[in-house]
This record gives sequence, C-alpha cells and structure tokens, in this order.
Amino acid sequence: MTTKLPATFVLPGDITTLTGGYLYDRHLVDHLRLQGREMQVLSLSDSFPTPDADQMDRAMQALADIQQDRVAIVDGLAFGAMDTARLAQVRAPLVAMIHHPLAQESALPPDLRQHLYQTERANLALVRHILVPSPHTRQMLVERYDVAPDRITVARPGTAARATTPARPQDPPLILSVGILHPRKGHDLLLAALARLRDLDWRAVIVGSPWDRDHARMLADQVAGGWLADRVELAGRVDDDRLQSLYGAAGIFALATRYEGYGIVFDEALSHGLPIVSTRVGAVPDTVPRDAGILVPPENIAALTEALRDLLTDPAQRKARADAAWQAGRDLPGWDDTARVAAGVLDAIG
Repeated sequence: MTTKLPATFVLPGDITTLTGGYLYDRHLVDHLRLQGREMQVLSLSDSFPTPDADQMDRAMQALADIQQDRVAIVDGLAFGAMDTARLAQVRAPLVAMIHHPLAQESALPPDLRQHLYQTERANLALVRHILVPSPHTRQMLVERYDVAPDRITVARPGTAARATTPARPQDPPLILSVGILHPRKGHDLLLAALARLRDLDWRAVIVGSPWDRDHARMLADQVAGGWLADRVELAGRVDDDRLQSLYGAAGIFALATRYEGYGIVFDEALSHGLPIVSTRVGAVPDTVPRDAGILVPPENIAALTEALRDLLTDPAQRKARADAAWQAGRDLPGWDDTARVAAGVLDAIG
C-alpha cells in the first residue's frame, strides 16, 4: 500500500472560527484524515494579513521548522501576506489554499491593497501547487496574477449535512442571511433594501460573527434607528442547531455580498431548498443556479429591493425557485469529494 504523504495545514488563528474559509479548512483537514492521511494543524497569529514584524518573524520560523518530508498547505489569509524572501527558503513543499485573493477584499486602503497584490503575486510563484474553491478564483489567478492554469486545481467545497426534507417556510416569510459582519458581506445593503419593504409582511434574521466590530456597530445602529427593530434580528454567532432551525424555517435566503470567491452558505441554502437573492459578483453566478435564485448588480439597493419584493409577493415564483434549489442541492458534492481532489494534488507532489 502506498504511504500517503503527511501534511501540515497552516492558517492564522483558530481553525474552528465560524467563517466560510475556516469551515472549508476544517472540513478539508478532517476528511483528509478520514482518508488515512496524517495531518497536523499549525495556527499562526490571527493578526494576518497585517502582522507586525514580530508576528511575521514567528510565523516564518514556524513554517521553516516544517520538515521537507511533509507538505505545507498554507491558507491564503496568511500566505498572501508572508515575507517572500523567507518563504522561498522554506524546505517543505508548499501548496497555497487561496479562497480569494487578499487584494480583492472590500474596504482596503489603496496602499495596503497594492502591497497585498504584489506580495501574493510573488508568493504564488514559489509554490508547488494551488488549491482554489471555484473556477472563478482559478480564472482570477490566471488573469491577474500570471499563474499557469496547470498549477491550479479547483476543489469545490462540499456540503456537510444535507437536509432530508425541504425547508418549511414560516408565515410571514422569514428572510435569512448568513455571513460574518464585515463590509464585504453587504448586510448594510440588505438592511437598506428591507427598509423599503415596510408595506409587506416579513421578518428577517442575519446570522454572523462580528468580524469587523465597527461595521457590526454600524449595522446595529441601522436596525435600531427605525421600525426595522421590530422585524430584523441581528443574531450574531449561533450554534449549529439554531442555524439549521433557521434554514429549515426560512422562505428566502438573501446575501447582498460585494464579493465572493465561492460562498459556502449558498450551497447550504440550496441543500435546504431555499430560493436565493444575491448579487452578480465573483463566484456567485457559478454557484447559484439561474432557476434557483435572482442575482442583481452589486451595490444596487433598488434592484435588490425589487428582487425581494418579487419573491415576497409571488408565492408561485418563490415555490418554483425553491423546488429548483432543492433539486440543485441534491447534486452538490460532499466533503469527501473535496478531500479526494486535494489528495490527488498531495499525492502528485509525493
């Protein structure tokens, strides 16, 4: 029997953090282990992608200490900001796990955006291979970062626990949004759209950890400042039981994202048979089937409002899109499929 090359998964902070990228990393590590591969997890400072000099030094030393008979899979949140000269000296073969390029993050100062673009571009040239969650991210690395296509493998996220029955929407309809409280997720845009729907009967729950504290406070002020307080709950981080309960009771899934390299929550919504309202950005059009969702231009509150109004006032359309979402959800890959794709990359290096 061929020995599977061991690997160390390197990421900033705690792998149990509740964001799509960390969920991906955790499921990938768990399922590579289930497939018989020895996996270690190396946690760096959670200050990445903007560490200070001491944090960078400790991170690069930790990477240098990985033996050359192991693959180092480095999450892009740290990888794209690492010291290029020291990264080139790492003995272990390197695989980058790029959820989406760092320079594509929302609300970055121009000088930081340019720095991250240059650093990530240089670092990508040093790795043996690159894993990405979507064809969109692959194409972006090819076109904007000059990465050869044959150095990139798409390992689409799996779906953890598919619902056994479609959601049973409440009355009035529950609009569910799931995503960290960060400008990129567009919860402020969703709240602005909901504020224009006072004449309709609905309620909304936004689930997500307060990743950006200032933005989270702004959202709380946006809700508390008027009648939305009676209709909208900013639930923060919730446990999985409550999250699954919300998916099961929702009638619409809405995320006004400004950019997504993939968006695991869309697969979760599809697996529960929820019609989706979101934006035509990043990997979203490739992730959300056309008959299961309505995608509008980003930053367009009027179009977002109209899409929500259409679904809220047209039960037949809502049901048709829910049925299409449910069928699409049946065909989604599992995390064992994702791990098999990643394992092929590791085995080729071995």
